[in-house]
Amino acid sequence: MNRKITIPGLLSKLGITICVLIISGNQCFAQDLQKVVDLNERWRFSIGDSYEWADPDYDDSGWEWVYVPSAWENQGFHGYDGFAWYRTTFRKTQLTDNESLFLRLGNIDDVDEVYLNGKKIGSTGCFPPNYTTAYKSHRLYTVPTSLLRENNTIAVRVYDDVGEGGIIHGDISLVIDREAMPVDVDLRGSWKFRIGEFAHERIGKLETWDDIIVPGFWEDQGYKNYDGYACYAIEFKLEEEFANEKMVLVLGKIDDIDQVFVNGVLVGQSGEFHPQTVNERSNSYLQLRGYYLPDNLLKTTEKNLIVVRVYDHIAGGGIYTGSVGLISQENYIKYWNKKRRRY
Repeated sequence: MNRKITIPGLLSKLGITICVLIISGNQCFAQDLQKVVDLNERWRFSIGDSYEWADPDYDDSGWEWVYVPSAWENQGFHGYDGFAWYRTTFRKTQLTDNESLFLRLGNIDDVDEVYLNGKKIGSTGCFPPNYTTAYKSHRLYTVPTSLLRENNTIAVRVYDDVGEGGIIHGDISLVIDREAMPVDVDLRGSWKFRIGEFAHERIGKLETWDDIIVPGFWEDQGYKNYDGYACYAIEFKLEEEFANEKMVLVLGKIDDIDQVFVNGVLVGQSGEFHPQTVNERSNSYLQLRGYYLPDNLLKTTEKNLIVVRVYDHIAGGGIYTGSVGLISQENYIKYWNKKRRRY
């Protein structure tokens, strides 16, 4: 299918280009998580709250030691409700493979926010004053490979309302997903986000949008119980080595349907972008998104802009799991051929 389309506002100034729409096949594969670093151990711990404690260079030598996982009430902080921080470190040499790396933090009572080397990589629940507990949620946070150093610091901010508090259950560890697609350009991490059917018309004011971690359900990041339309956006520079490559945009799994623009050009959608499509494609939230990009669409001399419109009908919403980034067509085809041989 060939047609010309642009989206309103700033994107329209990028011109009109033929768009190509291809959606990947229906095969869906579960994560195959392999532990590479065991973090079930003593962590540094302090009650209170200060964002400087996320800084990898902060001196936490005066902090207490607590075992993780275990409620802080069982380790000398009986009856304490409120804010507290955990910190630990690991070396890059401990990693056997840093592709599709995740931090597994199990269950946290009640709300958390996680930093790697001072950069936020995820959060679950809502902190006061708009407090919402997430003590039943299992935490699995993407670790962008671009943030890794030789020595790495994990800092976890926690708020507990009542009862037990802290990192209380689970196999706390760094894991890799052996089934993940190894992208050439990793775009996991912080994106811009705005709810509303026509949010994409305000691309020119991206600086006013909220930050959100991709992938991850938006319900876990401050939009609890929100169903409806939303828009993601990210600007990025493409290295010169990819200037002549035919590329595929990979967006993991999206709940429920999506419509995707790159530099103002519609490159794909999971059926017509309309609520009715959710009924027609009831399993769309399970399908891995891979959109082939037209030649010469991506630029190496200026920033590129990806805009993803999403409609969620019920329950979890957004770009919620899987590899997110760009992969050469050659590597994309090799990946799927390998999967089909295995299954």
